[in-house]
Amino acid sequence: MLILIPKTLSSSPFLLQNPLNVRNFEVRNPKVNKFNCKFELQTERGIVFETGGTFFQHESAKGRDLGVLAASLYKQSKGNLRVLDAMCGCGIRSCRYLIEAKADFVLANDANDEYRGIILGNLKKVERGFGDDRRWAVSHFDANRVLTECYLQRDFFDLIDIDSFGSDSLFLRSAMSALKLDGLLYLTSTDGYSSGGHRPHCSLAAYGAYIRPMPSCNEIGLRMLIGGAVREASLLGYHVTPLFSYYSYHGPVFRVMLQVNKGKDHENRHYGFISYCNQCGNTQSFSWEELGQSSCSCNSSNDSSPVTVSGPLWTGPLHNATFITEMLNLAEQWGWIGNDVGADLDKLLKRMLDESDPRLPFGYIKMDEMASRGKINSPSLKTMMSTLVKKGYAATRSHIASNAIKTDCPMSMCIRIAKELQGAQNFEAK
Repeated sequence: MLILIPKTLSSSPFLLQNPLNVRNFEVRNPKVNKFNCKFELQTERGIVFETGGTFFQHESAKGRDLGVLAASLYKQSKGNLRVLDAMCGCGIRSCRYLIEAKADFVLANDANDEYRGIILGNLKKVERGFGDDRRWAVSHFDANRVLTECYLQRDFFDLIDIDSFGSDSLFLRSAMSALKLDGLLYLTSTDGYSSGGHRPHCSLAAYGAYIRPMPSCNEIGLRMLIGGAVREASLLGYHVTPLFSYYSYHGPVFRVMLQVNKGKDHENRHYGFISYCNQCGNTQSFSWEELGQSSCSCNSSNDSSPVTVSGPLWTGPLHNATFITEMLNLAEQWGWIGNDVGADLDKLLKRMLDESDPRLPFGYIKMDEMASRGKINSPSLKTMMSTLVKKGYAATRSHIASNAIKTDCPMSMCIRIAKELQGAQNFEAK
């Protein structure tokens, strides 16, 4: 088994000055410890690989699918693709970027050097090449160290994938510095407690957002992550555009694909506060200027009800409809969807596309909450959606919550419509 390590490792003084030179690797035979000898074969999209003792989840395959589709579209658009997989684990993401997205070069990094045998064994499916034609390299450094060294050496990447555990806000600034302009940044958070409003001081420290409990907490998690990136980008004179945002219940896992460009966005654009009214169930977004007016007029009097406010965070669209459409088309070309295959990925991308409707506000209405507030039996999701559309509202299912509707119809009107539906059903039953 082979491993790539920097030639600079033979000289410790130089290593301290220049710990990572991704353009200068040599081949050595490492000692294989008992950790590397633990093999477990897995298969993903036809690629056979080993996980060994690395942390690996089958459920994350969909997130890897989305990353590969986005990377391939970037390669088709720009003509080249250099990827930094900052926390590669067993290396399956790196393999897929090389094999499926046709990446020109992938740097697979994991801080744990005990994984090196597994990573190299998996990457050997792709010919490494030499010199300027080299396709991949492996390193074992802290992710921030790798990102910072790449920036200092002006060795920039087209796509940086940070699949971290917990909050990855620690890596935001160094990742953006090591990214090419117009490049893609694929971020992860697994901090469901903060997004649920259970650790507001942690979310404030990590993302600069004070999060309080709200029914749409999992969408809050995505907006909190994007909002943190917006803040860091602004400090560097950049702005970010979400191409897609993906929530998965296992973990939970929040993943967002951002495109980073130079030039600050319009001041406070899509970066503000979100409120939830416990009395009526409505959500609203507020700009910084409107923060002192955050209230909800949900009763017959002129008095405004107090609201629960979270932020600042991203209040704009979670997906780019054009980009999602291109991902759908590419997935169909590759045979990942259609012909009775890939139903889950197909459904996910189509729901993301539906969620891109500009008429849809933040959040979603849970059918259980609506039924509880109205003291009625909940109608079927399909019936409720079709009725809302007939009445002129925008309505779609949410990819985040299975029994919820994203709609511009207020909660009070949803309850009234649900009661009408229940009354009609009772009449038909008689």
